[in-house]
Amino acid sequence: MSEKDMYIEGLQNLPAIMSSDESIQEKFANTFMEFLQLTHLYDSAIKVVSTYLDVLDSEFNYKFQRNPIHNIESRLKSPESIMNKLRKKGLPISVEAAQKNLLDLAGIRVTCYYISDIYSIADMLSRRDDFVMIKCKDYIRNPKPSGYRSYHMIINVPVYLSNQKKYAPVEIQIRTMAMDFWASLEHQLKYKPSAAITPEISQELKECAERIAQTDLQMQKIFMEINDLE
Repeated sequence: MSEKDMYIEGLQNLPAIMSSDESIQEKFANTFMEFLQLTHLYDSAIKVVSTYLDVLDSEFNYKFQRNPIHNIESRLKSPESIMNKLRKKGLPISVEAAQKNLLDLAGIRVTCYYISDIYSIADMLSRRDDFVMIKCKDYIRNPKPSGYRSYHMIINVPVYLSNQKKYAPVEIQIRTMAMDFWASLEHQLKYKPSAAITPEISQELKECAERIAQTDLQMQKIFMEINDLE
């Protein structure tokens, strides 16, 4: 989609901003273009991290004849979504407010084969000297009450533009295939419009997460035994 098309879509999806006052329309158009530039920055940051993860995965394959990463997915909030989120939070509709208050505009989900791979990838990301760690939460050792498990990081990523260097935060979720299986189904069930998640169902979902976690640990154990690792 071109910038022009994105701008038109933004106008159509934000009717509250529309006005017959040309000065208001011009102000909104300028603001929307600023948000397009912001999303370009964040998209570039996603590419920086994704490329580095690809490099790490290929290095693992070269050294150990296996790939630790099963899949990499990314997401980027649209200008419309960012403005709507700022509005819901009662914040100014500005790029400055978005950069200061929103850390989830760019995201990457890394799916690994084994739990040990998660910590290896997280360690290498944290040790890269041009990445700045903002926040880190280990929901594997400390699962959420729902049973959710994953390793979360938010890092500030440098993006080298034509005339300057800028930083953009990227939220990274690292999990095993088993963790991703549970999280994906739990999310689908939880957000189904007709769903009624009772305490009993929540407990069942948590028990499923526990069983899946045990399977993850067993597969890790088998992997280490086969490869003579301690």
